[in-house]
This record gives sequence, structure tokens and C-alpha cells, in this order.
Amino acid sequence: MTEYYSQHDRLFVAVDCIIFGLNHGDLSLLLTKRRFEPEKGKWSLMGGFVEADESVEAAAQRVLHDLTGLHDVYMEQVGAFGAVDRDPGERVVSVAYYALINFDDLDREAMEKLDARWIGINELPPLCFDHPEMIAKARRALRRRFSTEPAAFRLLPKLFTMSQMQSLYETILDEEVDKRNFRKRVAELRCVVPTNLIDKRGSRRGARLFRFDVEEFRQHPQFKL
Repeated sequence: MTEYYSQHDRLFVAVDCIIFGLNHGDLSLLLTKRRFEPEKGKWSLMGGFVEADESVEAAAQRVLHDLTGLHDVYMEQVGAFGAVDRDPGERVVSVAYYALINFDDLDREAMEKLDARWIGINELPPLCFDHPEMIAKARRALRRRFSTEPAAFRLLPKLFTMSQMQSLYETILDEEVDKRNFRKRVAELRCVVPTNLIDKRGSRRGARLFRFDVEEFRQHPQFKL
């Protein structure tokens, strides 16, 4: 270590993962309870320290895999959180990422091992540290992403109804969407393809099921809702 580096304080660098998913149709976050002080027993995002031999993004991917068992999950950096007193245990700067995962793809054993739970986005309990601030910033980033890219289809099941899609967008945007206009805009998207299958769980008449066509989107990537 050179003299220049030795003249400065050292601090910890951590990552926190804001994991969004649809739990029985409701937008939810995957949370755990802290197993150590400070704030032991309080609900928390899943996080960890960045190791000396890994990048910040690699650390986030590792933390995400430990909790979900999944690889190649869609992630986006939310930002760095570095208030001096954000962690009463030590001086810690945390880089937050949000992830979008399909509920059906989760590793249930990994979740049970870490005692993780899905909690509805509008029913969140008190959280430790500055995690509410991280979540609020992630939701704002998610709203921007949903309006210009097909990120919603990472949360929806492979086959979904138009009502499911509209409900998800209303939850993300935190506002009601006009049903007629929404369906008109979706109908103009070539990547949202109707199938011949009907979901009859909600009514006797049933609702048509749709799917997201990845190849069609790659060929015609225009997307705006």
C-alpha cells in the first residue's frame, strides 16, 4: 500500500438486493429477518459485503443466487447509499440493485434456508437502516423502465391474461389505467401475442391468455405503453 492510500480511512462496501416478484398476482418483495445485530430480528433486504476478489455487480449476483437459486436474473443498479450513520455497526456504503424474478422459478429450499418471505409492496413492515429509501428509489426506476421496455414480462407468468398485465402496470405506476386505452396500446405491440388458450379460473366465460414473443421483440424492439 502506498503512503497516499494509507492516509485515508477504510470502510466497508456492501450490496443490497431489492427483489420484486408476483406472489399470487400481487407485486411483492422478497425479505428476510436479520440474524445478527444491529437491528437483529428486523425485516431486511437481502444483502452482503463485497469480497476483495469480486466486483460490486458480482457480489449482488452472488447474494441474489444465495437467496433464489437463480442465475442470469435481470438486475439494474439503483444507486449508492452512503450516509455516515446509515449502519450503526460500522461505516458502510451500500450499492443497491433491483431484480425482477418469476415467482415459479424460485428455489424453495434456498428461500426456506434463509427464512425469506414474500411481502406485498403495499404491506411492508418496518425495515432496518435506509432500506425504505432504497425501495422507493427502485420503484421510481421501475416505473421508468416499464413505460419504455418490456420488463413486466419478467414478472408475469409465461401465459397471462390482459387483466393480469394491466393490474401489474397499475401497481407499478401506482395509478389506475384506462382499460380500453391500455388494451388498445397493447394490441399494437407485436411482441404480445394472443394464444388460443382460455383461463377460466376467474369466470365461466374465461379470459384469453397471451404470451410474450422474445424473438418478435428482438426484430421489432419498439415498445411503449
